Amino acid sequence: MSRQQWKPGNMLYPVPAVMVSCKRPGEKPNIITVAWAGTICTNPPMVSISVRPERYSYDIIKETGEFVINLTNEALVYATDFCGVKSGRDVDKFKEMKLTPVPMEHVSVPGIGESPVSIECKVTEIKQLGSHHMFLAEVAGVSVDEKYMDETGKFDLNLSRLISYSHGEYFELGKKIGKFGYSVEKKKKA
Repeated sequence: MSRQQWKPGNMLYPVPAVMVSCKRPGEKPNIITVAWAGTICTNPPMVSISVRPERYSYDIIKETGEFVINLTNEALVYATDFCGVKSGRDVDKFKEMKLTPVPMEHVSVPGIGESPVSIECKVTEIKQLGSHHMFLAEVAGVSVDEKYMDETGKFDLNLSRLISYSHGEYFELGKKIGKFGYSVEKKKKA
């Protein structure tokens, strides 16, 4: 077996590619694409996003203490990329990408109507880590697109065709290959 040693770097891929919406009172809302996002606690429900301080959205989130994580899917991949390479200082991303800002119930920041899931977040702490600062946040509410609900009222997120980001490229999530706990499940007798 042959392996190479590389200098330290972030190789934990794939990661979710999410669009984070934010807004100052009296100003237009903005969207920043973030790949450094994740779940950090179940109870209370908490998430994190990491943002470079020089990004336009950084100060908005820091000042308001609120943001919305909008999950992305195949239909949103172009907008996801655009919102990651264009600055809200120069362009109205909602307008340019023809995205719908929808009011959220628990924060004053709009979600993205085209997103299958919008996670309303309130910042509890900011950790200055180096190139990025991590916003730790409690989840205040979750809004889901009803078109992914089945006839029994169950939300089926896997129908939304979520995307991930891996080393500079976007991928649609693929086929199911297992489920939580299947490795220790008792086999049914025939």
